[in-house]
Amino acid sequence: MLCYFEPLKHGAGVMEMKFYTLEFTPDLLQELKETLSYMVKPVRVDVFIGPNCETCEDTVKLVKVIQENSPVVDGKHLIEVRIFDKSKPDDLQEFKRQKVERVPSVTLLDGYIKYTGIPAEEEIKGFIETIMRISEGDSGLEEETKKTLASLKGEVHIETIVTPSCPYCPYAVLLANMMAYEAVKQGNPKVISETVEAYENPDIADKYGVMSVPAIALNGKLAFIGVPYEEDFINYIVAASEGRIEELVAKEFEGATKF
Repeated sequence: MLCYFEPLKHGAGVMEMKFYTLEFTPDLLQELKETLSYMVKPVRVDVFIGPNCETCEDTVKLVKVIQENSPVVDGKHLIEVRIFDKSKPDDLQEFKRQKVERVPSVTLLDGYIKYTGIPAEEEIKGFIETIMRISEGDSGLEEETKKTLASLKGEVHIETIVTPSCPYCPYAVLLANMMAYEAVKQGNPKVISETVEAYENPDIADKYGVMSVPAIALNGKLAFIGVPYEEDFINYIVAASEGRIEELVAKEFEGATKF
């Protein structure tokens, strides 16, 4: 379950082709509204934008459409949206607090779940499901996984590298997001799940030599290509939290990534 990743060419700093579409058909909006109607608790979504950003406007539009189709309780949508602009000095503190460096970025849970780049096309599915699970208070993870996350020793930064057209990427992203959410829920917020849109952030994809997505790195070490099983994923998260991730990957896969 992989998608081939081919970096887009740039000319004079301008992207030569559009790598996603943002179209809200009546059927899609109806499906969105029906899905969000099952929300239980409010969920806050923060959007970080800035100047000279090609996808910031579409990112705000996307999140606003999702908000507008969420249930209204006591006169307020259950999805709350805040927008922070890097060009506004008063907003810079929030960038720093949630450790947001790139725009656009979209965060949940005060930055423990982060999308670096627009969560468009296929990624909308994982984004909506993440919102739903947070709203319902259920990560869907196994009980043993929850116990493990509650006792993690060190911090783990998960980077899931995706492209908008990849149909498998949302599954990897959702699993990573739920690891971060469950860690927060267990009172041990040591996991950050960051979804990296590869076309907007080619330097990160290049850093890991990504040619297929989804690709998952843990604490700066590429560990998975494809969607991992929950049991394998949590074992690698533990290794990363204990500073053993590089040793584990090198030992078990002789330096290759895990398929």
